Amino acid sequence: MKFRRARNTVASTALAAVAIAGIVLPGSVSAGMGYAVVPTAIIYPGETISGGQLQEVEVTNPNLAGGYARSIEEVRGMISKRTLLPGRTIPVSALREPYTVTRGSQIRLIFRIGAMTISAAGSPLEDGSTGQVVRARNMDSGVIVSGTVLADGTIHVAAK
Repeated sequence: MKFRRARNTVASTALAAVAIAGIVLPGSVSAGMGYAVVPTAIIYPGETISGGQLQEVEVTNPNLAGGYARSIEEVRGMISKRTLLPGRTIPVSALREPYTVTRGSQIRLIFRIGAMTISAAGSPLEDGSTGQVVRARNMDSGVIVSGTVLADGTIHVAAK
């Protein structure tokens, strides 16, 4: 029979006690819990969220998991990715920014290299938010290019 040498059991016991204390007595219980945003009506996927559909409520449940919206400004104008029920907290992961360009719409493709700028009509092949890389078709040549969506709704085409 083989035995292993015990390693610093005092240190490991102390670490276990600290971990258990952190689980049983989280720091946020003693402090103010803050506020959470809840819908006042059902919000369906793809719907733009307005301030009239929201309400801030005080959080009183110490067991509430984090990751929920804490202010109305954080949620207003966002798009719901899934159904949000009245009186339930809104997870931040259930929200997305509105799309800047939508698939099939008319957009402007811009290619810059040095002082030269080439501009062409295009059509995005997928929805995209500002800063996202999307594929688009050049309407004149039919060539598919990739580029970054800009805030004004144009796509900046990257050089290959």
